[in-house]
Amino acid sequence: MKFSMEYRNLTSSEKKQLMSQGCKADNWDDIIVKTDFVPDYIKSVNFSGKVKLGVFEKEFTLPGGLKKHSGISNTCIHNCELGDNILIENVQNYIANYRIGNNVRIQNIHHLYVEGESSFGNGVEVSVLNETGGREVVIHDRMSAHFAYILSFYRHRPALIKKMQEMVFKYAKEKTSSVGIIGDDVSIVNAGAIKNVYIGDCTSIEGARHLENGSINSNGFDPVHIGYSVMAKDFIICSGSKVEDGTMLTRCFVGQACHLGHTYSAGDSLFFSNCQGENGEACALFAGPYTVTHHKSTLLIAGMFSFMNAGSGSNQSNHMYKLGPIHQGIVERGGKTTSDSYIAWPARIGAFSLIMGRHYHNSDTSDMPFSYLIEDNNESVLVPGINLRSVGTIRDAQKFPKRDNRKDPNKLDQINFNLLSPYTVQKMFKAIDILEGLKKACGETSGSYTYQSCKIKGTSLSKGIKFYHMAINKFLGNSIISRLGNYTFKSDEEIRACLKPDTTIGLGEWSDIGGVLVPRSEVDKLINNVESGKIDNVNEINQIFEQLHKDYYSLEWTWAWDKIQQYYNLTLETITAQDIINIVNGWLESVVELDKMIYKDAKKEFSLTSRTGFGVDGDSEQQQIDFEQVRGIFEENAFVKVVLQHIEKKTILGKSLIERLEEVKC
Repeated sequence: MKFSMEYRNLTSSEKKQLMSQGCKADNWDDIIVKTDFVPDYIKSVNFSGKVKLGVFEKEFTLPGGLKKHSGISNTCIHNCELGDNILIENVQNYIANYRIGNNVRIQNIHHLYVEGESSFGNGVEVSVLNETGGREVVIHDRMSAHFAYILSFYRHRPALIKKMQEMVFKYAKEKTSSVGIIGDDVSIVNAGAIKNVYIGDCTSIEGARHLENGSINSNGFDPVHIGYSVMAKDFIICSGSKVEDGTMLTRCFVGQACHLGHTYSAGDSLFFSNCQGENGEACALFAGPYTVTHHKSTLLIAGMFSFMNAGSGSNQSNHMYKLGPIHQGIVERGGKTTSDSYIAWPARIGAFSLIMGRHYHNSDTSDMPFSYLIEDNNESVLVPGINLRSVGTIRDAQKFPKRDNRKDPNKLDQINFNLLSPYTVQKMFKAIDILEGLKKACGETSGSYTYQSCKIKGTSLSKGIKFYHMAINKFLGNSIISRLGNYTFKSDEEIRACLKPDTTIGLGEWSDIGGVLVPRSEVDKLINNVESGKIDNVNEINQIFEQLHKDYYSLEWTWAWDKIQQYYNLTLETITAQDIINIVNGWLESVVELDKMIYKDAKKEFSLTSRTGFGVDGDSEQQQIDFEQVRGIFEENAFVKVVLQHIEKKTILGKSLIERLEEVKC
């Protein structure tokens, strides 16, 4: 075996000193050390196999201010390479088959070893969405939500699935080794058994009970923390994540900046960027970015969610007690469940919808975004578009970007936070057609209508059409105002030149592929290239989604301009400044009216009813004072101010563009 020139064999005096300090070795000649090595800080250590030792020159300052010099004591080391300035002490059994980096601290653990060859969690099959199998995702430490989405949901393309699985197995083979790695600046203290685990730079493992066959992809930009009593088997945990407080994981992928804790339990589940799971349980879960569940009695099972907040006691069932747990469900981005809500799978719930009560009728409301799905006398009642005026919806849209905790510059998931987008607005066009069709088929005076096993009240149907038109006006107006920017135009021809799309890509249907919004044509192109072998590795797929995300606004404009022409009956060849003024006026009216609805909805939080429980031992005046001390005054609320500022800002923006366009008319 050849060693670097900076390493040498132990001298006779060093061997004697080590033996005098209680050390033993099967063969002292199998131990090599760095040139500047001194044996002073190695005591009561049993060496076996090939061992490489660095230098021990620095001290560790532990929490509380205690200082300990680097060194090794009270342990057994087998077939290991140790970097510089490592502190290893009180290992109950042994450390075997690891390459350990610099400035690593390992104290009071049971054992740490690699047995045989391991891919460290890469290549593990996770039975997501269907507990009985059929949608298995083969996980790897470079996996994005978009890669997993296609691998899971595109089973109608078997050639694609085969190629993608081969990519992952090839990648896993490259990661396979009989030697594990512990990176630089790692801390492992008071832990139990750690077997076949890759541990990246700056990882902190504190009190974990059992970790087996996994990768912890921590780094200096975004360290990972594994806390007390954690048990994980067949797993991958990505940068910036925290898995703590008795969490139990089996066959799970945990994406970047996730937080799982308070005895959370998950099996066969995928968690992507910024997910949070506490107290509850997940099984066969596809948790897209920002899936959040905090409550002890909440179960997320056999479903796909994203940008979602699960209320306490939320539950789904994925079987009908016939052929077993074979059903699945989808709650599209932005869904919320209230306390004790229930959905019987199979079902599909539209984007940014609120689910309240218990629903047994296997509804599909995917073409009715921004709706309420409410239980009333054992019926599922759909209120279309009502969530567009909800203060909670707007607040969520504002908070998601602020809560992106990823610090790793290499982000695996491309996340689009837009509330209104080609993906949601295309559904609004469909919703209007559906609702108008129901009205025509059943009569405008009908008290209620039936759609997808749901009841829609007549008044709700009419309001839903109105809400969707307002949102379409808002989105298309936003798009045209953004496109024209602050330019000053001298003629209609200059306006038309600016409106002309940069690309033809973006027309047609759009999809939400695990948090990124992309034209379906580009997904089809990617799939064809994978099937043909033109794309043959996981990094290329990630790069394509990254580029599509960067190009989003250019692609969005292609789609929006096509819809502007259809919706307002215009063409690029004939559009004039007056046409755009009309669009902007409609946009301004919709924006202000929606904001006023949101303002009114926010005011409910400061009503007399909301003050119940305040000033418990006083009169109404004290109740008011107590409420204001805790909740503040409505007009001074930060979000309320944002809404009012938004109305003012958009009004100024619209009028400014109209003034510039008026000059073209002159």
